[in-house]
Amino acid sequence: MRDFLLYVSVILNVIALLGMVAGVLMHSGRGGGLSDMFGGGGSTALGSTAAERNLTRITSVFGVIWIGTVLALSFLLVR
Repeated sequence: MRDFLLYVSVILNVIALLGMVAGVLMHSGRGGGLSDMFGGGGSTALGSTAAERNLTRITSVFGVIWIGTVLALSFLLVR
């Protein structure tokens, strides 16, 4: 059972890590980022500010999952 939890934690950790990297890279900086490509310049119903807020929330959730799996792995790897 311990090995199963270890493998699940490692898989979740890697998925959360990749999600965080993708989320950070999609955020717009000073000149705009990949999230502006989906916002359409603010003229659509889902403007770039809403896209940025949602992207921030998703990236934050991935960060919390990553921190949780790091803590879980630290407890699981102590023998």
